[in-house]
Amino acid sequence: MTTSVQVAIHPSQFPENVRRDLLASLRTRRVNHKFHYDSVKQTQKWLALHEAHSPARYDKNCLTTYDEAFIAAAKSVKNKSVHVIGLGCGGGQKDMQLMNQLLGRGKNVSYAPGDVSVAMVLAARQAALGLVPAENCFPFVCDLATAKDLPEVFVKNRVSHVVHLVTFFGMIPNFEPRQILPKLAELLRPNDFLLFSANLAPGKNYAAGMKKILPQYDNPLTRDWLTAFLFDLGVEPRDGNLRFTIEAGGLGLQRVMARFHFQRARKIKVSGRGFSFTRGEAIRLFFSYRYTPALVRKVLHHHGFEVSGEWIAQSKEEGVFLCRRK
Repeated sequence: MTTSVQVAIHPSQFPENVRRDLLASLRTRRVNHKFHYDSVKQTQKWLALHEAHSPARYDKNCLTTYDEAFIAAAKSVKNKSVHVIGLGCGGGQKDMQLMNQLLGRGKNVSYAPGDVSVAMVLAARQAALGLVPAENCFPFVCDLATAKDLPEVFVKNRVSHVVHLVTFFGMIPNFEPRQILPKLAELLRPNDFLLFSANLAPGKNYAAGMKKILPQYDNPLTRDWLTAFLFDLGVEPRDGNLRFTIEAGGLGLQRVMARFHFQRARKIKVSGRGFSFTRGEAIRLFFSYRYTPALVRKVLHHHGFEVSGEWIAQSKEEGVFLCRRK
């Protein structure tokens, strides 16, 4: 017999708010990243892309880097009880590795897998059930970009002896640092931890490193994943093409940008609203910041964090950082 699963849905993902965000994405020509994970089909496309191009999946040294970070994070937690909050949990693989280390040190572990995608949250919960009993697993769906009450969700009425260990793997590149880091800081009390990964531009020359990693984005799997959003709304492949560029962002950072450029006019209708795209117009589908270890420390310091540990893969394309509030 199958059993039902209780999943908490934050108001940021209530239908009326999702509709508002979708219309705003089309009106401003800047797509909220959550709409690339909106359906099971898109989730499967992303998982295929992640499997093929994420260093954490195919680079043995990168895997070792994460293992070292998880061991150190587990050692850093002195309390007996730990609540792991997986923001942007995806399929939950990295959270499972971390929880294995915590359980190996005799910790009492509970888990809150969170993502904008119901499918992702359910996948992470299913993976966690091999480690955590169902009653200690609290899946939730939330849009971190628009939610304004995360401290109330996670911190209010919290049990004082339970340490929160917030994970944020592969997520920070897709947010403006000034937008997301204050929200993460609000989640941490003095004895809590943030463990996150950042995609890095390798080498001493930042610009050259950005060019080196561009093929990780400009490839058929990424194109298929990103354009699914537009094509599902009625845009046709022959209406234009997807182009990737490297551009400057804030705080001295650079990012990879993906825009769909219309080569002919196209009209679509979404939720009763009409949108017209003219020939030569572009819509931003995606961006991804790439850091260096020094830039990670600089940006974190600017937003009130201190780095207590960092682990950098030999390729210099991936880094894991353990942080606390200053």
